[in-house]
Amino acid sequence: MSKLEELKPGAAVQGILPDSIVLIVNVQWYGSDAVEITYKSSSGKVDNQILYRDDEARITVVEQGRPWSFDGDGMQFRLVSEANRIQLAYLFDPVLAVHTSMVDPLPHQITAVYETMLPRQPLRFLLADDPGSGKTIMAGLLIKELIARGDLQRCVIVCPGSLVEQWQDELYQRFALPFEIMTNDNLEAARTGNWFQEHSLVIVRLDKMSRNEDIQAKLAAPDCRWDLIICDEAHKMAATFFGGEIKYTKRYKFGQLISTLTRHFLLMTATPHNGKEEDFQLFMALLDGDRFEGRFRDGVHAVDVSDLMRRMIKESLLKFDGTPLFPERIAYTVPYKLSDGEARLYKEVTEYVREQFNRAEALQNDKRTGTVGFALTILQRRLASSPEAIYQSLRRRREKLETKLRELEILQRGNDVIRNQASLANAISDEEIEDLEEAPDNEVEDVEEEVLDQATAASTIAELKTEIATLKNLEMLALGVRRSGEDKKWRELASLLTDKIFTPAAIANKVAEARATYQADTIEKPIPSPRQKLIIFTEHRDTLRYLQERITTLLGRSEAIVCIHGSMVREERKKSQEAFTNDPEVQILLATDAAGEGINLQRAHLMVNYDLPWNPNRIEQRFGRVHRIGQTEVCHLWNLVANETREGEVYQTLLRKLEEARNALGGQVFDVLGKLQFEGKPLRDLLIEAIRN
Repeated sequence: MSKLEELKPGAAVQGILPDSIVLIVNVQWYGSDAVEITYKSSSGKVDNQILYRDDEARITVVEQGRPWSFDGDGMQFRLVSEANRIQLAYLFDPVLAVHTSMVDPLPHQITAVYETMLPRQPLRFLLADDPGSGKTIMAGLLIKELIARGDLQRCVIVCPGSLVEQWQDELYQRFALPFEIMTNDNLEAARTGNWFQEHSLVIVRLDKMSRNEDIQAKLAAPDCRWDLIICDEAHKMAATFFGGEIKYTKRYKFGQLISTLTRHFLLMTATPHNGKEEDFQLFMALLDGDRFEGRFRDGVHAVDVSDLMRRMIKESLLKFDGTPLFPERIAYTVPYKLSDGEARLYKEVTEYVREQFNRAEALQNDKRTGTVGFALTILQRRLASSPEAIYQSLRRRREKLETKLRELEILQRGNDVIRNQASLANAISDEEIEDLEEAPDNEVEDVEEEVLDQATAASTIAELKTEIATLKNLEMLALGVRRSGEDKKWRELASLLTDKIFTPAAIANKVAEARATYQADTIEKPIPSPRQKLIIFTEHRDTLRYLQERITTLLGRSEAIVCIHGSMVREERKKSQEAFTNDPEVQILLATDAAGEGINLQRAHLMVNYDLPWNPNRIEQRFGRVHRIGQTEVCHLWNLVANETREGEVYQTLLRKLEEARNALGGQVFDVLGKLQFEGKPLRDLLIEAIRN
């Protein structure tokens, strides 16, 4: 707003003509409230107009200057021009995310993102490349590319609890993407009451989300529409056909929910197929419910899902020069025979397990039957693990049942029949047992200990006393084996360490000793050396501690061994991982399956399965810790299997089938790992059947 008195010849005025500035040429007053101006427009046209006091509100005298001067803020101009360039950069750089990230992607990663996933609009896809192929890198490139193209603002990553920090670190360090992890504290501190509305890039734990409907409701709020949801280890969200009916898990139902909340939906897993085609099609229904609607019918052939899924195995991945990305991997079966004492202990414990299985089936309580059965399988697995593990398990179980017996004798007041059967077992459903197959290592051990210590098929106090007496006898047998040193499994491992990996000369003198080729094969046996890195996997913490003591004695140095197990906090795990990777004095990593997922250990190329898991996919998950991008050595895996045991026979059949598949497929053995079945039965069911029969 300007006064009429400010209109003088030579003044530049805005408001006389719309969207234009005019130059005043002459001014003629008519009294004190009106003035006639002669002006020249920007086009050079001269005109005149009478203005009154009422017109002062629409006119503004502006400073006269050049239309394009060079006296502005250069830094702001550069900021604006750079922002505009970045906004349009994807039009001129087809792989923009690659050039703006701290990654050196490989051919299969580039084709996955730019040729397979980005052209799909909307994206509904299963990325099923082998473990160690860099699926996190592919996900990061996809997210960053979609952001650059203006197609993504809000993203959720769903993964197991053990991987959330790794996802956060990778995405920030490599792609500068500031993802936030959902925690209880964050949820409670949300200013709006819904933490998901306040954050656009979030990471959530699969089990926490699947078990809490209140948090699911916040994630699915109308104002929380998501552009992309990525599910890592997506096979955990599988449903199964059982008894002619579909068995939906909480994880699967959560997968169905999030599938409806987003435009782009990406599932990632290295083990998408459990061997049952009907289960696989249920899993694929998360991506396209209409296509896989309806009940699976026997005789229907496997469907072609190549438009919804990409599966590349390690043996087919190449570098830019066409050479194989991964070195060869070789697995050996190392059979051993139980000693007389071990054979007797095995027979007696297996007989006890079989008898209790039969009694559990006679119970008129399906949930309790399943709980007791679960406890007995835990006991059988620990029997196969080590004398230490079975002894400690029998001892703890006997002590807990004795405590329970004393409580019942007081409560029952002379009545022999146990009124409250639930007091003998914290019932666990079949669904919860299946969930434990994929649960974090520490959670599995906590549940197993609780169930193993308390679940029993006893219906009367007399039966409970009889079971406790049986446990005492078994405990004494296990103690005798433990004290005798007749642990043939340990002796086989010690022989493996001293004869094939760390020779006596290497241990004593700390020098490498070259050996002849392994079994006259074209691939050389690993050269024994104290500087070689070895990973030993076991399923149980008691066995881990037992091995730690034994190997320390064998090597003569406690500092040569580090451990990773489920009860360790994240910082302790990282410390052990870094020591194993970087400290030349650390030779051996002892680990439970807490190290089977999400930890990269390619510094080592030698691995021993001291215990074989009942879930065959875990064999690949374990081997995938060393056989991954960055590995330059041929990877060797030794599986210890007991002869003349029911489980040993099943495992040897499994490993023989794997070897046959490897020969038939030119080394592509683990491509069929999840599909391996015996007469239509999964490995776990067959192991239980073998024990019972």
